[in-house]
Amino acid sequence: MLLLFLFFLFSSHLHTAFPAHCTTTTATKTFQKCMILPTQQASIAWTFHAHNATLDLCFFGTFISPSGWVGWGVNPSSAEMTGTRALVAFPDPNSGQLVLLPYILDPTVKLQKSPLLSRPLDINLISSSATLYGGKMATIHNGATIQIFATLKLVPNKTKIHYVWNRGLYVQGYSPTIHPTTSNDLSSIATIDIKSGSTAIQHSNVKTLRTVHGIINAISWGVLLPVGAVTARYLRHIQALGPSWFYAHSGIQLGAFFLGTVGFAIGIRLGELSPGVMYGLHRKLGFAAFCMGALQTLALLFRPKTTNKFRKYWKSYHHFVGYACVVLGVVNVFQGFEVMGEGRSYAKLAYCLCLSSLIGVCIALEVNSWIIFCRKAKEDKLRREGLIGGSDDKGSGIHS
Repeated sequence: MLLLFLFFLFSSHLHTAFPAHCTTTTATKTFQKCMILPTQQASIAWTFHAHNATLDLCFFGTFISPSGWVGWGVNPSSAEMTGTRALVAFPDPNSGQLVLLPYILDPTVKLQKSPLLSRPLDINLISSSATLYGGKMATIHNGATIQIFATLKLVPNKTKIHYVWNRGLYVQGYSPTIHPTTSNDLSSIATIDIKSGSTAIQHSNVKTLRTVHGIINAISWGVLLPVGAVTARYLRHIQALGPSWFYAHSGIQLGAFFLGTVGFAIGIRLGELSPGVMYGLHRKLGFAAFCMGALQTLALLFRPKTTNKFRKYWKSYHHFVGYACVVLGVVNVFQGFEVMGEGRSYAKLAYCLCLSSLIGVCIALEVNSWIIFCRKAKEDKLRREGLIGGSDDKGSGIHS
């Protein structure tokens, strides 16, 4: 089941790694170069005129709602949303026709302190327009492709452009509302050298790290940690195993924690490589789970002997922190799927099957434990009442 989970997780990321091809031809223009953008199955085509430092381009995006919006823009200073000069297309709330308006994404937009209002751009935008793929008969619907055309006058000898793009579900009046906050939506940024056609490798590195981070943490916090807890709960009562259950439990939990530490460190690095991208709940749950895992690991160094009077307090602490760590780890794995935009992926389905199989095993073992407990309790009661005896009594009864 674990191998099935890994297969689906890898296949889902391979699927998103190879989106549709780009094109240099539209109904009205032909461009020299094109490139597939990293997220949202978007692409861009352009022609750079070096003699006068002008850039003709076309952005290809898709709507995710009939009343939604699609935006594209450039950030003159840095590769982030704040400060972007954007062109946003959406259906006019009065006529229903496609409109394209300019917006400046200042810090108040990110904090959602006020509605996003259209205003002239302070960059040298020569012309702009937008059209739906399919011509005049095309309509805005979920999945409709839009082409945003623009001609820019660039600063001489500056060929690296920070592109930002995104899409949202609806518009309030003429104010686009906040876009979804999945991993793909928050990573819709690329720095492209329009002269050479190369793109910055940071996004590729971030995407690879994000995939590795997800796989490692899903295995460690989401699978191995619960398996270690199950091992301790149900194997320690089997006398034939002796202390083997303890070594198995400790080995699994230590392995899960050290593997989870690697995943946690990768998560910290991802935060450093993604300025402005915050996953508050996922981050807090990750820190809480890691701290509890560290406390559990340190608790092994202070484990009292069975004859020590503080042993029962240590066991209560160990059980409480351990189960809390397991719950937080599993919850954060599901939160991680949402952050990565894999909420409806086969990888999540495989993980759910893996987790449900483990829960099914726990239920079966729990029922078996209660059957054994009730049987022993009944035998002890009969033995106290003298209805049955020990093995010695049985032996003496047979002789007599």
